[in-house]
Amino acid sequence: SLINMFSATCAILKNIINDRSKSNQRAETYGVYDSITSFEFVFILHLLRDIMEITDDLCQALQSKSQDILNAMHLVSTTKILIKKFREYGWVPLLEKIKLFSNDYGIQIPDMNCPYKGGRGRSRSERDQLTVEHHFQVDIFMITVDSQLQELNNRFKKDVMELLVLSSALDPKDGYRSFKIEDICKFTNKFYPMDFSEQEKLHLKYQLENYKLDISILPEFQKLSTISELCQLLAKTK
Repeated sequence: SLINMFSATCAILKNIINDRSKSNQRAETYGVYDSITSFEFVFILHLLRDIMEITDDLCQALQSKSQDILNAMHLVSTTKILIKKFREYGWVPLLEKIKLFSNDYGIQIPDMNCPYKGGRGRSRSERDQLTVEHHFQVDIFMITVDSQLQELNNRFKKDVMELLVLSSALDPKDGYRSFKIEDICKFTNKFYPMDFSEQEKLHLKYQLENYKLDISILPEFQKLSTISELCQLLAKTK
């Protein structure tokens, strides 16, 4: 857990600092210890932990070789909703949790109403009005959450998600449970209109009816579990 890792790391650094035989490492180690026991480091650590907890199910699904495409796309949608919810309602609980953690480890908690001395990239007047709370809430919390949401939006745009959902109609898993002729025809018309003539598009539905019977009879098609395996077998059998 986060607390165990943090405690173990601090204990190791303290041992090095207190070990007189390692005097050449003490200054550098003290600098590291000073950094990881700062409020800003602890804040970022907790923020990243919370974001990774929200996105973990989606990451696991996308890495799975036998992933269910429909489930993965559903997780994309729900993950976006959870990130937006975290952005809107997560600031106060996150800050309270970090304050409790800081108190347990003797980490100094800054006065959130005090002026923040940083603020690079801003004008002098803007820096003068910037508070510590604004720095943590806007410059770190909101920007980090927004960048995560933007990353998901860039990688999973609406048309890409529709493409993946429709392509799941070809998934051979669970005895071709997802096979839907209507979705495959829609998939063809919307994403590959130039690859089929009008006559071929009309004939496709009947070809798929024959294909549906073939895959329910031919034993080699019953052993498949991914679209990749299906494509290889289709190329092999022509």
